[in-house]
Amino acid sequence: MTIRSWKLAHGRSLALGERALVMGILNVTPDSFSDGGHYAQLENALAQARRMIAEGADIIDIGGESTRPGAAAVSSAEEQDRVLPVIERLAAETGAILSVDTYREETARLAVSAGAHIVNDVWGLQREPGIARVAATTGAGLVIMHTGREREKLPDVIEDQYVFLHRSIEIARDAGIDEEAILLDPGFGFAKEAYENIELMNRLGELSALGFPLLVGTSRKRFVGHMTGREAAEERDAGTAATSVALRLKGAAAFRVHDVAMNTDALKVADAMLNASGEGWWNR
Repeated sequence: MTIRSWKLAHGRSLALGERALVMGILNVTPDSFSDGGHYAQLENALAQARRMIAEGADIIDIGGESTRPGAAAVSSAEEQDRVLPVIERLAAETGAILSVDTYREETARLAVSAGAHIVNDVWGLQREPGIARVAATTGAGLVIMHTGREREKLPDVIEDQYVFLHRSIEIARDAGIDEEAILLDPGFGFAKEAYENIELMNRLGELSALGFPLLVGTSRKRFVGHMTGREAAEERDAGTAATSVALRLKGAAAFRVHDVAMNTDALKVADAMLNASGEGWWNR
């Protein structure tokens, strides 16, 4: 398996390849679809971050605005009031790799200054293209996500990925972002029907043609409930873990999840399958 380095801000990096990376979701919002309000208070957010780190999270992804369908938009000031204190405290008190889930240029800039290592943009640099300059000038790791929102999608799910992500990659290159800093996210659940998400899972390997490692975020999404019959989002963790294993075997490198412990165990099984080479593997 090919091993490569993911370059991040503040001189940090993560190895991609031999072992799946787990990104724990920390929503410091009152209205996120499965855990809204649980971690809106600073001390609760810090406790959850520490819990996820103890369970094996490689990255903590901190978001201050819900991206669920129909969620109310918040101002940049409100988003920053939510995420910056959490980033500052975690950066000061832990050695964790921190990600900020934002599409706003100014929030990204302040978050990296506060200690974040990664910018995770659900609009793929196409809502506020200036966010690409932040990644370029700070050396932050960058997750570029595909979305089907507010645009006409092409009928073929992979062709639509190519068209959208090619544009995002052009923005990143024009800004001078180091290509070793970039991961792509196919955006499961973002304006995609259940059947489109399932087809995207089956065909994920085709995205390797874009030339970048993949991060995936299926956690507790509605299409997981469609497959498992679980209506409540918090009951979809086992189904999420199954998708993590399937997508790891299809080539995904990193996984954004709510239940870190369950997905970490599941991904260890997938990694054992991918890395096993005779009896010697078990004696590592």
